[in-house]
Amino acid sequence: MSGGMGELAAPRVQRDGDVVTITMCRPSRRNALSREHLTQLLAAVTETAGTDATAVVLAAEGPVFSAGHDFADVAGAPLADVRSLLVLCTELMQTLHQVPQVVVARVHALATAAGAQLVASCDLAVAAESAGFAAPGGKGGWFCHTPMVPIARNVGRKRAMELALTGDVIDARTALDWGLVNRVVPDDQLDDAVAELVHRATRGSRASKAWGKQAMYAQLDRPEAEAYLQAVETMAAASQLDGAREGMAAFLGKRPAVWTD
Repeated sequence: MSGGMGELAAPRVQRDGDVVTITMCRPSRRNALSREHLTQLLAAVTETAGTDATAVVLAAEGPVFSAGHDFADVAGAPLADVRSLLVLCTELMQTLHQVPQVVVARVHALATAAGAQLVASCDLAVAAESAGFAAPGGKGGWFCHTPMVPIARNVGRKRAMELALTGDVIDARTALDWGLVNRVVPDDQLDDAVAELVHRATRGSRASKAWGKQAMYAQLDRPEAEAYLQAVETMAAASQLDGAREGMAAFLGKRPAVWTD
């Protein structure tokens, strides 16, 4: 599944144990999310979703994590083409929520516009101290409408408006304070921090966690009463899973759990 290292290289897909790392490796293009690159990323994530891997790490090479949409795809393009590009991007973002694996962004550098959207759409994110985040459309001519959908759901209204309206870069520590990332570490500790969070986030029953992740996204933006209705039904059904039964039996029996899924 690995691509070459040329300008139009496909994402590199590597598996180490139960963890699949998908690395954007178009540094000369600032890992821009062109139509081709979005298609390749979606294919890599979808293929990984069908495996028994427990986690996906989304990473990048080069001086920028991702600069977002490639304006070469958009400049002068007719409305239908731009719409289809944004629909494709949305499909990738929503697929990150739907896959059973825990998805962790490894952010080593600047993530802007749809690149920041990509980080916000991952379940978890670890950033190096040198990373930065921006929705630069606010100070340009093409506002970051779609990137702000997941970003706003991460950081809240006032902070989202500041990001969207100013277009300015926030540093990694600010992103941590605002809730866009889970951890910020020195650059040379990024891989260790990602591995440590992946380890803790993938313990236990795989099936239970997959259900839990998908149910979390289903309820997060619903009114509380509706969220409870959805969560009650999902949690009741999940009690019948092998993982739930084993976990409870192990707790009651004061023994280590043995996960079969």
